[in-house]
Amino acid sequence: MPQARAVAKQIGASQKRLKPILDSVRGQSVDDALNTLTLLTSPWARTVAKVVESAAANAENNMFMVRDDLKIVQITADQAKPLKRFRPRARGRIGRITKRASHITVVVDDMEEEF
Repeated sequence: MPQARAVAKQIGASQKRLKPILDSVRGQSVDDALNTLTLLTSPWARTVAKVVESAAANAENNMFMVRDDLKIVQITADQAKPLKRFRPRARGRIGRITKRASHITVVVDDMEEEF
């Protein structure tokens, strides 16, 4: 059976900032992951929770899966196009600032029940 996925593009956080959040929910069921994300203090946890909700909704509505059986199979933060800004420096020069962004991808699938 195909897996359901959701992608949030151009999130204004770097991959380095999102990695601990994604590692905390990787491999969990959707309901457990959402409970974990609501308890985290990072403001980016709310954004990750929205993407997990969207993937669960895609699985329910498009693939006709049961929400209680869904598990996060893959969750990644990939590099997006950064914003390039400049700041004035000494003696008329400029310093480049790179504001990094990322794409969050969540893939959910039914849990395999072993007998």
